[in-house]
Amino acid sequence: MLPSHPASAGETTSLRIPTSYESAVLGRRILALTPIGTLATVFPEDADTNEHRPSGLGGTPLALMDYIADCGDVGDPTLLALNIETHFRNVRAGSNISLAVRWTPPYPPEKRIKSSSGVRSLLQSVISHIGFSSPQDDDDNDEAESLSPHESESYSAANLPRFNLLGYIAPIPDSDDRSDPDGVGARLAACYTSAHPDAKYWLPGNRIHEAHFVRLVVTHVYWVGGFGDRAYIGWIPVEEWRNVTREEWEGVRLPGEKKGWKEWTVGYSSVEDEL
Repeated sequence: MLPSHPASAGETTSLRIPTSYESAVLGRRILALTPIGTLATVFPEDADTNEHRPSGLGGTPLALMDYIADCGDVGDPTLLALNIETHFRNVRAGSNISLAVRWTPPYPPEKRIKSSSGVRSLLQSVISHIGFSSPQDDDDNDEAESLSPHESESYSAANLPRFNLLGYIAPIPDSDDRSDPDGVGARLAACYTSAHPDAKYWLPGNRIHEAHFVRLVVTHVYWVGGFGDRAYIGWIPVEEWRNVTREEWEGVRLPGEKKGWKEWTVGYSSVEDEL
């Protein structure tokens, strides 16, 4: 069970849990703004003789970071598949594949969930244990605490949205050919390298590794929007995921996209809410 928490003084207590479709809109925005995810596949029972992996790993899952890009209109992430890469070896051997994506805010919250910054909490506990006090010891009833500007990585990750896309890998016809500036290959290369400039060195046709643009065709979406008293948690119908328009995902805002957000008030917000 995910934790819940009463709102702090001055914050709203009437939090509305977003619908699955509203969550799909948020997820599509996360996909558009997040260039890195975690791919997961399963090792086949029979090892490739060129792979040199230990014995006994058949059926064992493997999850690793990989580059992703949102270069389509229906929420199917674009991947640059290197034939030598373990995930795509596993897929060719029959493995399922999934992609985990999490939202990481570019700005820290102005008001924090009390004691959720790990190192600071640990130090305060040690100080209290040995008999000293800190200024915050007199304010234990506060549910939020201010952040200093340098704490750029301090936030409660459990309170932020993340999701998993399950599906299958599909080739993109004509994507290896970049000779036509207006062709599929050139447009995909431009989209992908706008998110990953360094990937220009291993685009299709490079002299080092065989590479191809592919799509993860989404068949199922599992969503965790944050804490369960204010966020949707569960499956998002794939039709809802695919039906989200660019106008819709451009019209919402995620926690921490702008400065001044508060962790306990994370929820569904639109551009109009900022006006």
